[in-house]
Amino acid sequence: MVSHVAHGARVLDVATGTAGVAIELVRRRAARVVGIDQDERMLRRGVEATREARVDARIELLRGRGEQLPFVDASFDAVTFTYLMRYVDDPASTLKEMVRVLRPGGTIAALEFHVPGNALARAAWWFYTRLLLPAAGRAVSGDWHRVGQFLGPSISDFYREYPLPDQVEMWRDAGLQYIGFRKMSLGGGIVIWAVKV
Repeated sequence: MVSHVAHGARVLDVATGTAGVAIELVRRRAARVVGIDQDERMLRRGVEATREARVDARIELLRGRGEQLPFVDASFDAVTFTYLMRYVDDPASTLKEMVRVLRPGGTIAALEFHVPGNALARAAWWFYTRLLLPAAGRAVSGDWHRVGQFLGPSISDFYREYPLPDQVEMWRDAGLQYIGFRKMSLGGGIVIWAVKV
């Protein structure tokens, strides 16, 4: 995902969490990044992470939501987001809001979980997300057990409602073109990118 951002770009990283993508954008693309997330605890950890990585001068972290961005139109050269769409009520409107703050000709790129298309890989993915992940989470804590129980069904439900062809159409409807994607991890993850018209 980071490789789709132009060198030296001003980037908005939506759902930045602990700023992992923002840090990589600075390190690998010499970007200037504004990271936004609605979770204050994640942002605090992000501030610590950017300091430890010694990139805090190039990253500004703000509290906010992807559904209602506090920026004027065409404010950014690129927009990135990670694991966001399953958590918003209206993915199409949220995508349009992110495109609103992207300058014409700018790139948007996303990293998301995906459901593998290959039957064998899908069976292994199901076993991992429905059985192994919750069991591993239980060994760590009650909170991680709940995350493990939630994740697989959440991903499946999202792709049942928004299969990949529908997502590509959603990106077109938002004013994006040159849409590309690359599946990773035997189809368990996907990077999607496009350019604003």
